[in-house]
Amino acid sequence: MKVAKDLVAASAVPMVLGILAEEASYGYAILKRINELSGGELDWTEGLLYPLLHRLERLGHVESSWQTVTGERRRKYYRITGTGLAELAEQRRQWDTVVDTLKGVWHGMGELGPLPGLTCEAGA
Repeated sequence: MKVAKDLVAASAVPMVLGILAEEASYGYAILKRINELSGGELDWTEGLLYPLLHRLERLGHVESSWQTVTGERRRKYYRITGTGLAELAEQRRQWDTVVDTLKGVWHGMGELGPLPGLTCEAGA
């Protein structure tokens, strides 16, 4: 399954802020965590993540610093700020509303079968 680009874009901020609320991290580790949490369904690229991290930094939601771990190359670590935690809380409230609304819309539908008013003809 491929998740629609619009849905990925809409959910990117709360996902990244949520990961950084767990602990400070660097780009590759964030990409790996997204992939793990989604069971491989979300396979973000650096081209999606780094512009988002830079935007979150400009907004004051994250801060970054270069760190070197013994035996490894220097990496830029990102950590969430107090402003970022407040933004994450607001994003979570908004997403809870969206998810609850979708559950209401989909309640009782069960597995998606034929929808009322739509027919599926052989060979169509």
